[in-house]
Amino acid sequence: MSSPFVKLISAEKHVFVVERRVACVSGAIRTMLASSGFQEGGKGEIEFPEISTQALERVIEYFHYKIKWHSSRVPIPEFTVEPEMALEVLTAANYLDC
Repeated sequence: MSSPFVKLISAEKHVFVVERRVACVSGAIRTMLASSGFQEGGKGEIEFPEISTQALERVIEYFHYKIKWHSSRVPIPEFTVEPEMALEVLTAANYLDC
């Protein structure tokens, strides 16, 4: 049985322990965890050598935001990203398919 948590590791080797259901907001992470072809999925650890700690942290915050507001019937607050990080976060989010 797989753990309810996964480790997402940034380029700087910072480890984020995230609930599996939250990490699976990302199509790419969901595929990696489900596929036997990805060694990382079996260990419940996925390294992202091209994603900085700051960008990965912000994307994980977006995973939580998306789950929280997914079925909301009230106006959804804007998810903001600092302008100086926008391109890096957008690139990471695009790569992670979220």
